[in-house]
Amino acid sequence: MIFDIYIWRAANLLLKEHGVDAEIIASERADRMLDRGDFDELIVWKRIRRAIVELNAPHEGKPH
Repeated sequence: MIFDIYIWRAANLLLKEHGVDAEIIASERADRMLDRGDFDELIVWKRIRRAIVELNAPHEGKPH
């Protein structure tokens, strides 16, 4: 089990390194894990991708 903090760190790192392509990179890595039959790593990469999506989502809230 990988802690959420590591997932968020990985997502932030991918965003920093790949910008708008970060989600695609995470998806490709998840696909690679599926092809290898490595389901534990597949779950990790899916979690990272989901974190990237959340980080890129517009935040709603009160304007300052």
